[in-house]
Amino acid sequence: MSTTTENLTGEQIVELCRKHTLFEWSVQSAVDPIPVARSKGIYFWTPEGKRFIDFNSQLMCVNIGHGDERVINAIKQQAETLAYANPFMATDVRARLSAKLAEITPGDIDAFFFTNGGAEANENAIRIARMFTGRHKIGARYRSYHGGTAGSLTLTGDPRRWAAEPGVPGVFRIPDFYHGIQKGMDTTEDVLSRTEEVLELEGPKTIAALIVEPVVGTNGVLIPPDGYMQGLRKLCDKHGILLIADEIQTGFARTGKLFAIEHAGIEPDLMTVAKSIAGGVPLSAVIGKADIMDAPVVGGLGGTFAGSPLACAAGLAVLEVIEKEKLNQRAEQLGGKLVARLKQMQAKFNCIGDVRALGMMVAMELVKNRRADAPDADLTKALVQAAGRRGLILLSCGIYSNVIRILAPLTIPETQLEEGMGLLEQSLVEATTAQTSAVA
Repeated sequence: MSTTTENLTGEQIVELCRKHTLFEWSVQSAVDPIPVARSKGIYFWTPEGKRFIDFNSQLMCVNIGHGDERVINAIKQQAETLAYANPFMATDVRARLSAKLAEITPGDIDAFFFTNGGAEANENAIRIARMFTGRHKIGARYRSYHGGTAGSLTLTGDPRRWAAEPGVPGVFRIPDFYHGIQKGMDTTEDVLSRTEEVLELEGPKTIAALIVEPVVGTNGVLIPPDGYMQGLRKLCDKHGILLIADEIQTGFARTGKLFAIEHAGIEPDLMTVAKSIAGGVPLSAVIGKADIMDAPVVGGLGGTFAGSPLACAAGLAVLEVIEKEKLNQRAEQLGGKLVARLKQMQAKFNCIGDVRALGMMVAMELVKNRRADAPDADLTKALVQAAGRRGLILLSCGIYSNVIRILAPLTIPETQLEEGMGLLEQSLVEATTAQTSAVA
């Protein structure tokens, strides 16, 4: 197959990608990727012109939507001026991005180490925590995802870590606020009591940090009960343990606040961000208090593309868009409308179980019926496929793969949000009808 022609067809793109590249978290022989040629706003298109509504901001990376001209122009201008500088040098955009982030991050966490992706940010966060405290253990939850590199995958609690075990040493599990792998939320007092018991059994003076997602993302969009994050903060303070907030999926206005940790009114010691910070351009950061980040022992950080001028320029432009468009407020407003629409659907469909949201981080569980509350992964898969045929991209998640998550761009107009929800409802009718017919 010639690859020198000006444009490849969708079929050619898929064939070459499957032949020469690996797709993440997939059995390679079973992948069936969608060829993508271009994108704008909430839409993307195949080379043949089929349009899709992107209800997940790709992989939660384009909170401001696709192809914002302000970001494109910032990248162009930076490429013309200074496309790359080695990380030992200081650049204008690196300086301005860090200053802007220092204005908007919670409390006095205002020192930054820029790198490329979320997993890398978490790797560096645990390295910083270990060097600052002189301790080696890191506590993480089972219902968590922190990245695909060696350390971050060990932190990850879900089954994707199994193939990479034993992983890095020193990682242990703290209780989830959803008990076991079953549904249902523990009382705040119970889960915090069990967490402190684990800390005592591990030896508090050996523990450098606890790392948690303020809202669990890939493992089901799980929102903690009131008092949980505040309780973790108190436990960490009691034992001299650092609290790391993994805001890679939740950061930058997604939940109705610039950072999800702000809903709890507490300040973490370290915070990691990535994904939507630069509108899909590879950029991440470890953010921390100066006395932690500036400790002399923390000199051992590096990376060829750390503080990339192109990525920092994109990040600065994205933050300006979020601020100008008041996207944190818009996320709260749109999330309320979306939940109301899902509740209307819930009244029509017995297969819709729990509906939960924080801002525009929204989840809908599919169950065999609400009385039994048994997860229905087959129906969820059928819904995703039916929606795809209609040009609506949905992602499933959760330990039972029965949760539909909706994380549309925060710039989505209400008419297009309703258009997408209409397609979702039509797809659910198709999926449930086919399931009923199969049983009959």
